[in-house]
Amino acid sequence: MTNDKIAPYLHSETAQQQLYKRTLIVILCSQIFGGAGLAAGITVGALLAKDMLGTDSVTGLPAALFTLGSALAAYIVGRVSQKYGRRYGLASGFFVGSIGAIGVVIAGAMDNIALLFIALFLYGAGTATNLQARYAGTDLATSKQRATATSIALVATTFGAVAGPNLATTMGKVAESFTLPTLVGPFILAAVAYALAGTVLFVFLRPDPLLVARAIAIHQTAAETVNAEGTVDKRQLMRMGIMVGAIVLVLSQVIMTSIMTMTPVHMLGHGSHLNAVGIVIGLHVAAMYLPSLGTGVLVDKVGRVAVALAASVTLAIAGICAAFAPGDSLLWLVVALMLLGLGWNFGLISGTAIIIDSTTIHNRAKVQGSVDVAVALGGSFGSVVSGVVVAFSSYATLGFIGMSFALFVIPVVLWGYKANRAL
Repeated sequence: MTNDKIAPYLHSETAQQQLYKRTLIVILCSQIFGGAGLAAGITVGALLAKDMLGTDSVTGLPAALFTLGSALAAYIVGRVSQKYGRRYGLASGFFVGSIGAIGVVIAGAMDNIALLFIALFLYGAGTATNLQARYAGTDLATSKQRATATSIALVATTFGAVAGPNLATTMGKVAESFTLPTLVGPFILAAVAYALAGTVLFVFLRPDPLLVARAIAIHQTAAETVNAEGTVDKRQLMRMGIMVGAIVLVLSQVIMTSIMTMTPVHMLGHGSHLNAVGIVIGLHVAAMYLPSLGTGVLVDKVGRVAVALAASVTLAIAGICAAFAPGDSLLWLVVALMLLGLGWNFGLISGTAIIIDSTTIHNRAKVQGSVDVAVALGGSFGSVVSGVVVAFSSYATLGFIGMSFALFVIPVVLWGYKANRAL
């Protein structure tokens, strides 16, 4: 980006806020499409693997593969964004996710397991990019706007993410009309949706908010830069904040992914129809994203610690509800999965705000990408282990394990809070 494009934003807070608002609009549009692409793997990924592999014990493998792909993509998107800006990093991630979704469709048509695994790995790039996009809206946000800016991106994801699972049956019929397996239908939607999300970002995310924010920071005085970096105690506090934020994000992802991944298999094993699965997952995804705007305001108003603790309690209750919910009870599974989504929402927004507070514009994208690698790997771990736990024990056991992980968040957050006050 040339200096003449950046110059109008360097000394004008009004221009910066205008670009901030325009950036949020672009993110809103892209996330609507990105959410639709994200929902495909959640809804039918495990079911497709079950059909092709013929066993329940590896039904967590698809989610594990696209979360592993998500981990690699998070790292690459973070590094590309740090060097070249959000526009190139995010658009590239969505385009790779679209290619992966196309690969899943081809693998299903050919009944090719190896191609399915490779395609799911690439498909994970869309998942990582969908999450990374939440950071783009915060680059020009003030300290009191950061959680709210994060939440706006997540709210936009809701529209596509809720529609996606509920289009599973319709997209299945579309696939059948092309003599393709029913379960690849949602991945046709994902391929188109991710491609549209990438196109919106590549065309309209100009000037790049991260590059503008970095230029603004460079133009600050030397004294202000020193103060931003802080003393030894300040740097120690920032490292601690990154650690606490990362733990909140990773554990929220592990708990949510593990229980969510096995819920469709659990429901079908008790005689539920695919439509019922779509309802449960759709409401779960709605609970993941729809409360975001309120959560963001709450985090900015009452603080990161309070909402992170609320995430722990909500996820623990969700685990208990999942453990005791009858397999054929649509109502109880809806309650459990909606609480699971809400707890994840609390954890994601509070953890993200902690990470942003603990970084500077000069290292933010790189740190964010690295943390999201850990989040993706945590999700992959949860997906793999969840299939094994359910195959060799039960869905109820998985719920109790999730509850235990959730309660571990409480001492971690309180430790960070006490250390913050001590410094």
